[in-house]
Amino acid sequence: MLEILLIITVLTLLLAVVLLLMQRNMPAQAAQVLEQQHRAMLSDLHDGLNKQGDRLIASQADQSERLRMAVAEELRATRDAVHTLQAKQEALRNELLTQTMAKLAEQGRADQELIQNSFRNATQHLSGSVEALAKSVDGRLEQISGKVSERLDEGFKKTNETFVNVMARLATIDEAQKKIDGLTTNMVSLQELLGDKRSRGAFGEVQLEGLVRNIMPPQAYDMQYTLPNGTRADCVLKLPEPTGMVAVDSKFPLENYHLMFSAASPAERTVAERQFKVNIKKHVDDIAGKYIIPDVTSDGAVMFIPAEAVFAEIHAHHPEIVDYAMQKRVWIVSPTTLMAVLNTARAVLKDVETRKQVHIIKDELGKLGKEFGRFDERMKKLAEHIRQAHEDAQDVRTTSQKISKRFISIEQVDLDHLPVIPVIKPELE
Repeated sequence: MLEILLIITVLTLLLAVVLLLMQRNMPAQAAQVLEQQHRAMLSDLHDGLNKQGDRLIASQADQSERLRMAVAEELRATRDAVHTLQAKQEALRNELLTQTMAKLAEQGRADQELIQNSFRNATQHLSGSVEALAKSVDGRLEQISGKVSERLDEGFKKTNETFVNVMARLATIDEAQKKIDGLTTNMVSLQELLGDKRSRGAFGEVQLEGLVRNIMPPQAYDMQYTLPNGTRADCVLKLPEPTGMVAVDSKFPLENYHLMFSAASPAERTVAERQFKVNIKKHVDDIAGKYIIPDVTSDGAVMFIPAEAVFAEIHAHHPEIVDYAMQKRVWIVSPTTLMAVLNTARAVLKDVETRKQVHIIKDELGKLGKEFGRFDERMKKLAEHIRQAHEDAQDVRTTSQKISKRFISIEQVDLDHLPVIPVIKPELE
């Protein structure tokens, strides 16, 4: 395309030069004719060039299309080859993975078999040691079980004796309860008996002492015990730590109680009820101040009310008194609830005694553990000696075999290879 444009440019320049020369040498009319011819020639040349350009453009487009199709075909072939190469590469990778996995599985099976053999040998050796150890432990445990059985038999005997004593004391308590029931049937006589404060106090102390003596062992309580601050408690319970010593004091607020029920008007009843609460709170304060001593007694004390009716009145209609007593760490009990408290304390004492026996068993087991540790150390030493003796026996056996082979080779000496010496017979004359 560039070459054609150059040719057109050159021809145009030549025609221009020719026209100029002719205009100079020819007349005007001839020059006009030549100019017209020149223009016609240029028009024909321009048309021819346009047609030639169209043909060149069509040819170039055809070549471009063929080139594009050839490139596309080449790209398609290249893509197919790449796909084929990728498939081959994937197949080769899968094959390598399969071979690698097979080798790894074979190596794993070999390692597993080696580990199983090691475990089997170790298990056999360990089973032998465990059997010997089990025999020794069984013998030791038989001795210990015999001692434990003896101790348990003694404990069962003591428990049975205690149970018999408890049953006897419960029978005594039942009889006492029947007597108390008989006394409650005659309320007038009881009121006459308890009309005096000292009589009521003596009655409460006697009832408290009877309940405590019937339930608690002698070494677990003291009656009329004097504390370090100089006050005397009606009873103290000696319980194991961390409870320690618990003071029990008997109080019998009976006058205002009767006034509450015998009042002629609601106002008198209200006054008697207020005075009843004041008396109960005063008793609570006295017990909390006298019978709760830090580092000497427990952090609480017990107020014993000998009458179940008074106790029921307090808990049923005056819960604020119960809350006040709880804040002061004073527990209000009646004969029935005191029996429950004492039975609980007795169970605690029994549990402590039982734990003492358990400590003996734990001590024996601790001693057995120490003996077992010594047995383990000695067993290790014995195993080492046995291993060394086994190695020495193997060395002796090897030496013996060599010596036996030497004796056999000496006994089976081969004389056939020796040269035969001819025997010369004397000639007869």
